Amino acid sequence: MTPSVVRTRVTELLRCRYPVLLPGMSWISKPELVAAVCNAGGCGILATGPLTADETREAIHEIRKQTNKTFGIGATLLMPGAVENAQVALEEKVPLINVSLGKADWIAKEIHSYGGTLLATVTTARHAHAAMESGADALMVTGYEAAAHGSDVGSMALIPSMAQEFPNVPLIAAGGIANGQGLAAALSLGADGVAMGSRLAVSEESSLSQNAKEAICLGTVSDTVYGSNFDGIPARVLKTPFSEKLMDRPTALPIVAWRALEAASTFGIPVWKVLPGLLTQWSKLYAVAQFGAATKVLQRATVDGDLEKGVQFVGQSQGVIRDIASVEETMQQIIKQATEASASTARYFAEDDHQLLEDDYA
Repeated sequence: MTPSVVRTRVTELLRCRYPVLLPGMSWISKPELVAAVCNAGGCGILATGPLTADETREAIHEIRKQTNKTFGIGATLLMPGAVENAQVALEEKVPLINVSLGKADWIAKEIHSYGGTLLATVTTARHAHAAMESGADALMVTGYEAAAHGSDVGSMALIPSMAQEFPNVPLIAAGGIANGQGLAAALSLGADGVAMGSRLAVSEESSLSQNAKEAICLGTVSDTVYGSNFDGIPARVLKTPFSEKLMDRPTALPIVAWRALEAASTFGIPVWKVLPGLLTQWSKLYAVAQFGAATKVLQRATVDGDLEKGVQFVGQSQGVIRDIASVEETMQQIIKQATEASASTARYFAEDDHQLLEDDYA
């Protein structure tokens, strides 16, 4: 029997039935999918990276039309527009804000004033300590297997090490998890919940292009490419001839400088603000420049379905994704699998079995 509620520190913190989160994925984690995950018992996080402040506000209103459950918004603070989007979320009193790549102490202060939750995405213990000092209430720990930007350590080692380092902090495991067995394993390793980006991206309510969905369903755990030459930060993407070529070598410096200016134009940043940064904050501007260039090829795959000239973020967990179903069906299947996997594992530690083994080896 599938339980109606799974109780962990994450479900208590976010007031949801199941410890399964939809992370904020650009052009995928839109209002319809966010609301569907919330209504199915999980917690959805709106991707605000491609949105202006006004669009973020509209998206928040749309989510509230479709669900009355806890939801969140994502903010990658290093990127242009993220601070403005986070401010909109605070003004709208969004229950959960998920931050990464930046100091969020100012967000923590305001979100806690109305009883909201600050979730920080991290890949190392050092980043996690900094996030907690900034006021985070929970940590999303992203392993090497994850789509896009994960740790250089696999979830199997990363989750228990983080659980040991932060025993009093609710942990959400991300990377390599796309079914109920993965959920049960993550809970056993010390996590309190999981994020399933690749799995939920391949759902009926997801706006991910049909071509990308079908390619993921056909892919194996080995059909991804990992490297830092795509968007400036180590990232995992779907393996195609085009993505392998992009990952093969770093972009020439003059091209990166041009991309920084192009990215600034895209995000409405005056050129005079960018030029000093190219000289004094090269590493940050490099990341933003690479991100600006990556945006176009990501859209080609994610939105347009062009996998010959576009790149799709996906995790190694694609190897266990084989169907395109509704979020409700997917969630129920995940919880059913997790329940069965937990029961199956528990039998190995039953007292009666221990006695039989002791008698056998006496």
